[in-house]
Amino acid sequence: MKSFLSILDCTTDQLNELLVLSSELKSLYKSGGRDLCLPGKVLAMLFEKTSLRTRISFQVAMHDLGGMAIYMKPEDIGVIGRREPAKDMARVIARYVDGIMARTFAHETLVELDTWAHVPVINALSDWSHPCQAMADMLTISEHCGDLSGLKLAYIGDGNNVARSLAFACAKFNMKYICASPKGYELDADSLNLANSITAGCAAQTSNPCEAVKDAHVVYTDTWVSMGQEDEKAERIAAFEGFSVNEKLMENAPDDAKVMHCLPAYRGYEISDGIAESENSVIFDQAENRLHFQRALLKYLMSH
Repeated sequence: MKSFLSILDCTTDQLNELLVLSSELKSLYKSGGRDLCLPGKVLAMLFEKTSLRTRISFQVAMHDLGGMAIYMKPEDIGVIGRREPAKDMARVIARYVDGIMARTFAHETLVELDTWAHVPVINALSDWSHPCQAMADMLTISEHCGDLSGLKLAYIGDGNNVARSLAFACAKFNMKYICASPKGYELDADSLNLANSITAGCAAQTSNPCEAVKDAHVVYTDTWVSMGQEDEKAERIAAFEGFSVNEKLMENAPDDAKVMHCLPAYRGYEISDGIAESENSVIFDQAENRLHFQRALLKYLMSH
């Protein structure tokens, strides 16, 4: 595996290996140990979108492994593909560094960077996929629920990049996945079909969030208004009425169902403050596990 653009590109064995490595490195660093496997290595971090968790976790992960990270935003280097072609940027940057991490709008930007760069390229978020988040989520679920196989994840909200990556991850790990969204905001049929082509019958779509959370081991939500959709805010808030992960909805879920949110959370909209702060919430474990998974990913891709 040269790069990490989508969970679809990885085998289940590779993903399991990454989860095991994540757990091992997490235990090592929690106990005060270090694994300086990337001495002198440099990661270029290209950002078209702002971020809290992505920037800090990748930068800390590179430092933890003995390397360094360079943060580059559009004001520094120009928008990827606009000031100069992505294929030119990829070939230039790859001659300076040992890996490229990019947080972009268009997924095609990442594909082009990977095509032209001879170093690993990591998808830190695109409009189509958010694989690092989904894998950190799988690590979190395994820590709280045990073996992933057979678990049910109910995703409540917009059928966006996170919903898609979770569907693919659930398929790879033999989990059940159901996406509950209002009409017009569902996860696309192609993504559901792709998930079901990996594990038959694993993924489904519904417009009934109360039904979706029944028998769920995990209830997951995300913002209704992603970056770039700000003009649709009022329309989206109206459309998603009844899809908030709140006390009323959670009455339909098992008492021990874990609640997840990839953050930032807009409390009172997609999730209530009470549920976000409840004993069932593992939201901040998710956030922490971005660091532990990405540390493992960087070692896996860049230590050869």
